[in-house]
Amino acid sequence: MKIREARQDELAHVREQRIKAYLPYARLIPEGHWKALEGSLASEADQQSGARLFVAESGGEPVGSVVLFPAKSDAYDGHIEAVDYPEIRMLAVHEDYRGKGVASALVTECIARARAEGHRYIGLHTGEFMEPAIRLYERIGFERVPENDFQPAGDGVNVRAYRLPI
Repeated sequence: MKIREARQDELAHVREQRIKAYLPYARLIPEGHWKALEGSLASEADQQSGARLFVAESGGEPVGSVVLFPAKSDAYDGHIEAVDYPEIRMLAVHEDYRGKGVASALVTECIARARAEGHRYIGLHTGEFMEPAIRLYERIGFERVPENDFQPAGDGVNVRAYRLPI
């Protein structure tokens, strides 16, 4: 497996793969929340100024992806104040590659990039219903930052904030 920056010709495939990776969560949340999440996953947010889209490649194909947003950027469409550290978003792994270290490798790449840029922290947000992701982030050492939680759809479903000292 190789971690690298995504190529322009892969963007549509990566976005489609993100939606498929998150699809199992659709049954756990209200339909309006899912539609908002799906729209975010399909959006061009991964092309914001300074954002970096990484893919995990296996057999010449992307099997997972993640976006690293720079510090002080609007990574969450105005739902939270911009933070002084980079944020990980839209981590997704193809179902055939789950449990094989792809997600950990993508997060580790983001941590290494943030550290190399001199940041003291890296953050992320994840839906409270995304239990496998929460376990991964906590195992890596991310700590809760509840003051940065938000409800993007106003439907009672919380998006939890985490931060890792690096």
